[in-house]
Amino acid sequence: MRFVLFVSLPLYALDQLTKQLVLRCIGPLEARVVVPDFFSLVHVTNTGAAFGSFKGNNIFFVAISAAALLVVLTLLLRRRRPDTWRDLPLALLLAGILGNLTDRLLYGHVIDFLLFNLHVRYADPWPAFNVADACITVAVALFVMQSFRKPQRAPAGG
Repeated sequence: MRFVLFVSLPLYALDQLTKQLVLRCIGPLEARVVVPDFFSLVHVTNTGAAFGSFKGNNIFFVAISAAALLVVLTLLLRRRRPDTWRDLPLALLLAGILGNLTDRLLYGHVIDFLLFNLHVRYADPWPAFNVADACITVAVALFVMQSFRKPQRAPAGG
């Protein structure tokens, strides 16, 4: 559990700190260009899910987040032995869920601020996101990669 907390808590703190900085330093209609024509810091609110879908359903997403949080905590508490391949994505998922759930409970929406222009058709610019979203995305990618791992078999013994 130490490993999970070592990963989750700093990422959760980073998520909340960066969102506080955005709230204090960037107006809702402002953009701070970091890399011209590629990356900006913005102040966007999202009452929906990924890519702004299902807007206006904050209470629904609070309930979904709370349920996901319970599932992650249950998986962490029921583990038999430490397994970094399993614990790392769960730690990232925990940080991401807590970060966005905190926003929904405090503000009634999620604060997004990282805006990339990838110059890709239909994703120009890519929808704004935050540290918690990045944690969730990396966790899902790790879960997918983990699903391709061959299970280790116990040595045959007599």
